[in-house]
Amino acid sequence: MKRIGMLTSGGDCQALNAAMRGVVKSITNAEKDVEIYGFLEGYKGLIYGNFTMLTGKDFSGILTKGGTILGSSRTPFKLIREPDENGLDKVEAMKQNYYKLKLDCLVILGGNGTHKTANLLREEGLNVVTLPKTIDNDLWGTDMTFGFQTAVDIATEAIDRIHTTADSHGRVFIVEVMGHKVGWLTLNAGMASGADIILIPEIPYDIDKIIDKIHERTARGSKFTILAVAEGAISKKDAKLSKKEYKEKMKNYKYPSVSYEIADILREKAGVDVRVTVPGHTQRGGSPCPYDRVFASRLGSEAGKLILKGEYGFMVGIKNREIIKVPLEEVAGKLKSVSADATIVKEAKMLGISFGD
Repeated sequence: MKRIGMLTSGGDCQALNAAMRGVVKSITNAEKDVEIYGFLEGYKGLIYGNFTMLTGKDFSGILTKGGTILGSSRTPFKLIREPDENGLDKVEAMKQNYYKLKLDCLVILGGNGTHKTANLLREEGLNVVTLPKTIDNDLWGTDMTFGFQTAVDIATEAIDRIHTTADSHGRVFIVEVMGHKVGWLTLNAGMASGADIILIPEIPYDIDKIIDKIHERTARGSKFTILAVAEGAISKKDAKLSKKEYKEKMKNYKYPSVSYEIADILREKAGVDVRVTVPGHTQRGGSPCPYDRVFASRLGSEAGKLILKGEYGFMVGIKNREIIKVPLEEVAGKLKSVSADATIVKEAKMLGISFGD
């Protein structure tokens, strides 16, 4: 009999259910004697032994369902070695629950922080297979993460819809897209929707360059300008600050986010009418797009194959359209960022898109 534990950790996104379904279907189609233990609310469930037994019926009809049937939570890696409020050793507790249930392996679905903890559990001797989940597409070792394409679609539609009202009123519109550390989502959604200016964390902006772009468009007869701004976008001035100085500045920050700060400066320095739209968590929600359904199913199927073969310690990813396995130690702690010299950035600039640099 195979005993498999599953958990989804970190922020939720579309196709988590599709990926889990892929894992379970691929294994149960090959072996009939299988037990699935679903740990609730991510690593919390594994730490405190909070789980539910799952059957094939639990994975029926969830291919198109967003979110996660297991629930999720954030358990920061930097705190994983610290005892909880009752003095419980979290890592030891996870190991004990794994051994108590006599699990053959853990299937862990998550992003960067999740993979750090997954690799730690591998180092502690547990059998682990992971799947790359995040709307940010910032996991090293894979060209794509599931949830990303659906989020791009949603953010793109939000910006598409802003075009008509921006044109009607002759305004500057800022659409704030998710992405604290990397700009893949903003970059792709901005290009897909015809944004005029795209601001991402990896390319610090100069507010005067943004104003120049707005004035340039006005001079050409364009009544409006649309900015796609990542929530982690940063000015060149702030990028020069040390971590300590930047943290100190943010203590007294009066804006809900960087988009509102940019809007205020544009009103004052450029004399333009500016509105801010924040799609927020809608980018994480709803049903996965067809691409993510297929992609997550392929990843899940490949993860199932690894488990059947007893190959552990890998993340299942994709390179050059082929599903691959990547050693966890090569993935953990690495961020896949947008390079300022990336081909896609150069192509966007050739199209006339400004990055404020």
